[in-house]
Amino acid sequence: MVVGEFTTEIDVLVIGAGPGGYVAAIRAAQLGKKVTIVDKAEVGGVCLNRGCIPSKALITAAHHYESLQHGEAMGITAQGVQVDFAKVQSWKNGIVQKLTGGVGALLKGNKVDVLSGEALFMSENEVRIVTGYESARYKFNHCIIATGSRPIELKPFPFGGRILSSTEALSLDHVPASLIVIGGGYIGIELGQTYAKLGTKVTILEGADHILPGFEQEFSSLVSRKLKKSGVDIHTGALAGSSKQTDADVTVTFTAGGEEKTATAEYVLVTVGRKPNTDELGLELIGVQQTERGYIVVDGQGRTNLPHIYAIGDIVAGPALAHKASYEGKVAAEATAQHASQVDYKAMPAVVFSDPEIAVVGLSETEAKQEGYEVATGKFPYAANGRALSLGNAEGFVKLVGDKKSGLLLGAQIAGPEASNLIAELGLAIEMGATLEDIALTIHAHPTLGEMVMEAAEGAIGQAIHQIGK
Repeated sequence: MVVGEFTTEIDVLVIGAGPGGYVAAIRAAQLGKKVTIVDKAEVGGVCLNRGCIPSKALITAAHHYESLQHGEAMGITAQGVQVDFAKVQSWKNGIVQKLTGGVGALLKGNKVDVLSGEALFMSENEVRIVTGYESARYKFNHCIIATGSRPIELKPFPFGGRILSSTEALSLDHVPASLIVIGGGYIGIELGQTYAKLGTKVTILEGADHILPGFEQEFSSLVSRKLKKSGVDIHTGALAGSSKQTDADVTVTFTAGGEEKTATAEYVLVTVGRKPNTDELGLELIGVQQTERGYIVVDGQGRTNLPHIYAIGDIVAGPALAHKASYEGKVAAEATAQHASQVDYKAMPAVVFSDPEIAVVGLSETEAKQEGYEVATGKFPYAANGRALSLGNAEGFVKLVGDKKSGLLLGAQIAGPEASNLIAELGLAIEMGATLEDIALTIHAHPTLGEMVMEAAEGAIGQAIHQIGK
């Protein structure tokens, strides 16, 4: 029985304290709103606690371990290099605690009231928040829903035991001897490659004809080659059918190339996508419009069909990206204060922390042509960059796509070391309406990886210096 229920009136209620929710709460508070945020778990959401941050920590540890083992070309050898995975996990958890503690301090510093519990809509202007055996009612003027997403579970591969979601894969207490990854998208590739670097025998099953199906073939080819060098078995056009667990391992039956095959490993990791957390909020009760897949329908300010209720992040259309959620959170918060803010995804970057890293923003060459542009492209290889060579990692390229008539930069794609950082300059260039010539005329420090951006722009306008022109 629920006891102790009473009603509190608030201005802005934010449901979900992930990178979308907490940013929305802080921005609304900056605009003079009285804000309350609620989450059934921890502040920081999946990203800080069970996604972006812990995965990047493990990826970094794996990179360090690999580099210590392969420094011979530089004249550096190391013996007795070992992985203390318990210590790796402790280090990772320390990073998470610092960041989530920082988010809590930011919310407190902006006078945002933080509640722990599950929210359920009772009416268009009221929710019940339940914590254990206690609950309270809250009436709000505005509500921003930012409840995020969770891993999709396949019926033949229910999570539990030796079948893992990304959450469990990030918290293993040892480096597994072997791992089957079902799903070769960015999450599966990042985690599969991380464990492969740490010594795990990895098998990847991907249903499409190449891994990283959301990216162009030239990117997946680079990553595939690196995976295979690490001993990873990749099966594309593969359909996982069933699993059988024992105390020691799990066997997966799948079809590939028209043949039925099996693979056995210590664990199976299922990474076939994520689904929106919209099914336990009572949205049907108040008539919030949703798609068949459970995504909330919103306008350019994140507003639902109920004008005082907004939705952002993984629960609305578009890629499940933390920075997308944060961006949408700011727009929605400003809309509650009657600002004219609107979302504009033209310069929304996407990054895969694979090896090599992949980062894209704007239109690809294919997309630009499909939209009717006559394109001008410039592509510069890491292999011709002095800084990349001195890092001992010169695999990859920078590619720029521009409009041949106006010279405007339409998009950029990078594969290689520090791609995740290099893409920021190009996102800014697209946002500001820069031309290829603007980038080519921007002096870049030498020797840096950033020079490749300038070099690619020079190539696109027919002024290549450090490569033979077309």
